Amino acid sequence: MRLILMTGKGGVGKTSMAAATGLRCAELGYKTLVLSTDPAHSLADSFDMPLGHEPVKVCENLYGAELDVLQELEQNWGTVKRYITEVLQARGLDAVQAEELAILPGTDEIFGLVRVFRHHHEGSYDVLIIDSAPTGTALRLLSIPDVTGWYMRRLYKPMEKVALYLRPLVEPIFRPIAGFSLPDKALMQIPSEFYEKIEALGSILTDNTVTSVRLVTNPEKMVIKESLRAHAYLSLYNISVDLIIANRIIPPEVNDPYFVYWKENQAIYRQEIIDNFSPLPVKEVPLYSREICGMETLEKLKDFLYPDGEDPSRVYYHNQTFQVRKVEYGFSLELYLPGIPKDQIQLSKSGDELNIRIGNHRRNMVLPQSLATLQTAGAEMKGERLVIRFTENP
Repeated sequence: MRLILMTGKGGVGKTSMAAATGLRCAELGYKTLVLSTDPAHSLADSFDMPLGHEPVKVCENLYGAELDVLQELEQNWGTVKRYITEVLQARGLDAVQAEELAILPGTDEIFGLVRVFRHHHEGSYDVLIIDSAPTGTALRLLSIPDVTGWYMRRLYKPMEKVALYLRPLVEPIFRPIAGFSLPDKALMQIPSEFYEKIEALGSILTDNTVTSVRLVTNPEKMVIKESLRAHAYLSLYNISVDLIIANRIIPPEVNDPYFVYWKENQAIYRQEIIDNFSPLPVKEVPLYSREICGMETLEKLKDFLYPDGEDPSRVYYHNQTFQVRKVEYGFSLELYLPGIPKDQIQLSKSGDELNIRIGNHRRNMVLPQSLATLQTAGAEMKGERLVIRFTENP
């Protein structure tokens, strides 16, 4: 299965690009699903037809769905939710409050990933296109495999062993006092099973022959800046961007004086997009005179975005964001971090983990065995790659 994720700043046209991409893939004979994981869904509006949690046929070979977090939660997390509700009610909350608080923060991103994993595991589709939430939420979604791995290794697994060992001894005393039981083995294993799915999906997301992110941007200063940051952060998580889509370019035939300033600025920012994202390919899409809504307008967008029957499921650009090299002094670890100055990067090593922090994004990278026992011996930026040196004698 080919996995394509459309993301970008809110309002740049991600949904239209996802829908048009799905339409072309279906036309080429690929069984295609366009799945919206954005809490504020607009995919149904784009196709101009009702969609639900389960895939609905849009046209030949094309299906659409909008993730319903509550349904996904009940299907996959119902046992845990009911236990948390029981605990909260025992602490004095009424049923409605307990039910609401049992849905933990961040579960929408987690269940978005679980849904993607399920479709990939079942293999019912040739192409899965994710109409993602705006950039910040999408980055949280894509960083979940890495973050959950840290918590499972450091906190949950040790706690699980202790809890299961102590439960038979403590339960007879605990239940009468607390008003609820301690979690049993079956309940404790559910998070572990979830982590296994998310970990498996993590290897899929970082395989640039399977998964590509496509950044949708507009020729505006703030939007370009956010897109550049997103590109760097995606590289930090070893997720490949293979295409930039610059949307809402004012066509040259528009001569209204009202648009003179906009056209002049767009000329500058269009070149910035090409220069700043090089060597990534850039596709430009014009500002249409009407709303992109319904199959008729999506057909026109599809033909402009992918002319002459172009296959959007191809990988437009192969880029290896993570690389370990054997060098004279030991090993070097190279990370592709475009547009990030060295003074914005903080590094630290603890055991077999390398902590990398850029702004408010952090990755705890589990090091390969060849590096885990070595010491760091400095780092430098070479072009757009961060090179970290590892040696036995720093």
